Amino acid sequence: MNKTELIEHIAKNADISKAAATRALEAAIGAVKTTLRKGGTVSLVGFGTFAVGKRAARSGRNPRTGATIKIKAAKVPKFRPGKALKDALN
Repeated sequence: MNKTELIEHIAKNADISKAAATRALEAAIGAVKTTLRKGGTVSLVGFGTFAVGKRAARSGRNPRTGATIKIKAAKVPKFRPGKALKDALN
């Protein structure tokens, strides 16, 4: 499912227009981004938790040349699925 299909699904199930569903989805994604940027977490009961993880600096290898390169430390988004989501899949 891509973003367009998700918007169509939301519009159909919530009985709202596609424009309203688009605005709602964009607002939800924006809220998650803003919260993670501030270092917080977003917990959706029954779905899962979005959080910020830290990846340490490390050395890597350029696959083309084989040369060793330094990779900077980075913050990465992480998602932990909730129990209800896990149960829905099994």
